[in-house]
Amino acid sequence: MPCFSCGARQTDPVRGSSPWKRGVRGETQVLVCPDCQRTHDLELDTCSACGSAALICRLGEVECRSCGAVRPAAAGERTLSPRPSGPSKELADEVEAALNRVLGRVH
Repeated sequence: MPCFSCGARQTDPVRGSSPWKRGVRGETQVLVCPDCQRTHDLELDTCSACGSAALICRLGEVECRSCGAVRPAAAGERTLSPRPSGPSKELADEVEAALNRVLGRVH
């Protein structure tokens, strides 16, 4: 899943925790890349109990990772769609490189 804001795709992770963060926007779970996390106007949904933006959306519920509050996800509000991104040469090259690493191919 790409960053909902800029469309960047995650690369192979290094050991440790991922610098990418999850959030909820428009009742839909989204990923936010490290660069976009520095932006303060991401318009992520916030918890009605504590105001935190550390929310996750799963199985029709939105849960706050800060205070543990859970609420049902509003039905019918899932209109957010990722920014359009057609097939790109960069993505094709990334996929090819990953397959070559996994399959031990050498160019």
